[in-house]
Amino acid sequence: EVQLVESGGGLVQPGGSLRLSCVASGFTFGDYDMIWVRQAPGKGPEWVSSINSNGGVINYADSVKGRFTISRDGAKNTVALQMDTLKPEDTAMYYCNGRVLRYDYWGQGTQVTVSS
Repeated sequence: EVQLVESGGGLVQPGGSLRLSCVASGFTFGDYDMIWVRQAPGKGPEWVSSINSNGGVINYADSVKGRFTISRDGAKNTVALQMDTLKPEDTAMYYCNGRVLRYDYWGQGTQVTVSS
């Protein structure tokens, strides 16, 4: 069974940090590009960051560049998103996505709320 399980969300004050993790199982993790997507209440999905299958190509949305860092660990089948200097506008449900060719898998999401 394919699973992507996110964790690490929560409530944090502006300027704070969180580290999201996504553990993959049921597919060959090393073959897949991994992406973080977020969706704020009342808004459409927003691509946040991506890392390709071998970790050599990393991209960030302009809105998070310089504050977020994506990484992957093939030994643990995990992709992480380190989020620093969080802003209220970062409040959203964060989803982990794994994709290659026609295969496209999603996690259930983890909520991040940035508020004082």
